[in-house]
Amino acid sequence: MLLHIENVLTADELAYAQNLLADAPWSDGKITAGSQSGQVKNNLQLPQMSEAGKAMAELVKAAVLRNTEFFSAALPHTIFPPLVNCYREGQSFGNHIDNAIRSDPYTGQWVRTDVSSTLFLNDPDEYDGGELVIEDNYGSHSVKLAAGDMIVYPATSLHHVTPVTRGQRIASFFWTQSMVASDEKRTMLFDMDRAITSLRTQHGESEESVLLTGVYHNLLRQWSNI
Repeated sequence: MLLHIENVLTADELAYAQNLLADAPWSDGKITAGSQSGQVKNNLQLPQMSEAGKAMAELVKAAVLRNTEFFSAALPHTIFPPLVNCYREGQSFGNHIDNAIRSDPYTGQWVRTDVSSTLFLNDPDEYDGGELVIEDNYGSHSVKLAAGDMIVYPATSLHHVTPVTRGQRIASFFWTQSMVASDEKRTMLFDMDRAITSLRTQHGESEESVLLTGVYHNLLRQWSNI
């Protein structure tokens, strides 16, 4: 599932984030890269333990957890603390697949990375290049979203960020361990949830919507791992 979620951050939250990052203590992005991805990663990253890094992690996590579309699509069990990166002119990130398991730096808890998310923090007219390109069975998908919007996609996907040729691209990114590990099953549950919501909006509560809701929860009960 490749999902574009609009307005994850409010205007006030976005302004706060941009102000917080104006004088960010950027470090080499390789600090969180694996052995393979480190060879093709050329960007900057906000240190997780910096005051700005902690504040951004709290801001982004709170925003995504209140977003009903994200919850329906990702079915989050555990969210790895959100990170922030910056690509300046000439910087890029070559083809890679995200590490399957990561350790939460605050708790030491292991997190399985089922779902990847990128939340854009500045507008696309502020930089050239910097597209997130995600590969799936249907080809390549180039993503460059408005500030405050987020793309959600399977962490199993091959992806890269094209070179920035003007300005700088700033985004938050994080991984989610889902209650349902299978992307195929999560997609079916997401589609069913949307269909149930649409039926209720059009026709109110009905015997059919009650039955479908029961099927949804029984499938979630069967497929979830918590």
